[in-house]
Amino acid sequence: MNRRTILQQTSALGITAALSSLTRLRAADKAGKKLKVAVVALGRGMAHVQALLKLPDVEIAYLAETDPGRLERGLKVVADKQAVSCQGVSDFRKILEDKSVDAVFIATPNFWHTPMAILAMQAGKHVYVEKPGSQNPGEAEALVAAMKKYDRVVQMGNQRRTWMKEAIASLHGGAIGTVRYGRGFYYNSRKAVGAPVAPAPAEMDWNLWQGPVADDAQHDIKYAHYDWHWLWHWGNGELGNNGIHTLDILRWGIKGDYPVKVTYNGGRYFYDDVQETPDTGTAVYDFGHAGISWECSSCHPRAAEKPLAEVVFYGDNGTMGIGRDSWTIYDPKGKEISTEKGAGGGDPAHMGNFLDAIRGTAQLNSPIEEGQKSTMLCHLGNIAYRTDSVVRCDPKTGRLINNPEGEKLWSREYRPGWGL
Repeated sequence: MNRRTILQQTSALGITAALSSLTRLRAADKAGKKLKVAVVALGRGMAHVQALLKLPDVEIAYLAETDPGRLERGLKVVADKQAVSCQGVSDFRKILEDKSVDAVFIATPNFWHTPMAILAMQAGKHVYVEKPGSQNPGEAEALVAAMKKYDRVVQMGNQRRTWMKEAIASLHGGAIGTVRYGRGFYYNSRKAVGAPVAPAPAEMDWNLWQGPVADDAQHDIKYAHYDWHWLWHWGNGELGNNGIHTLDILRWGIKGDYPVKVTYNGGRYFYDDVQETPDTGTAVYDFGHAGISWECSSCHPRAAEKPLAEVVFYGDNGTMGIGRDSWTIYDPKGKEISTEKGAGGGDPAHMGNFLDAIRGTAQLNSPIEEGQKSTMLCHLGNIAYRTDSVVRCDPKTGRLINNPEGEKLWSREYRPGWGL
């Protein structure tokens, strides 16, 4: 059937039936559409490339990267596995000029997430943006506002929203009764900032790499490609780097929006170097009806006391530990009751969900509005740490209450021409 046939049958079928048929036909058109996408930044972005190459009905039309060596390697990977040619550019804005591109995958440093996502939406593109999606609370609000204004499909790259769906469904279904508290963990063995690493090449477009971040003589740009995380000028510390993953699941599990009270205590204990963010600490969030906490030990793996799982929930009838694609339930005395495994699926599952949402055949697992509620926990925790204060919030908006020092950290200064 085609649209003309449907409309000719209106008198026989009735207007409602005809429009219903037309809606189904349009959905079928979108479902079968091959989407053209672009990936920006080829550090974490190479995982995007590898995942997209495994998915059906998607063409990687562009790769963008300020490091020419990374760009060359990325293009080779695509050329080896994709029949259609892929263009490489150093300036992502060239991608936005191409009306045939449906979606942009953003895997840049955090400070680029919101400015780039908004530019992409203004150009009519759908957006998949890596976690945390924003570098400060003001950007979190601007990102969500832009999604609503431009009516684009925007998903955050917090993949556990896809991997752990079945586990959270079990939790919400009453597996351990009413949930009272949740804990998340991140342990690693990071070395000192400034330890020998492969230097970023001199031919990089440093101006574009820094993009919206204001010039500051105190911070040397040599900390690309990774150590920018540990300097407040660019990054959000481990809380915004890895804490977002488990905080998102914890908030989801207790059915919370914004907390009423936040603390974050810790420090840079392991090395005497330029790192400004804590390598060890505990962020605690009170939501009124329940609480959550996140424990970080970036420079010591704490192997002798490995936790039950990435996240652990405590309820009236027991405990649940959740890993990437499995969960275990314990009774109130700690006896293991059951272990179950979910669908998992890795990066392709989460990115595939985003593409299917564009086609109209799926609901987003992590819409940006929901994702930024979790990212706000990172921002609020960092504000608590940096102001050495107990941060109190409006539980409906996440806005600070009586915290003038915290308000100074709500947004940032931008380089000329890059302001939101």
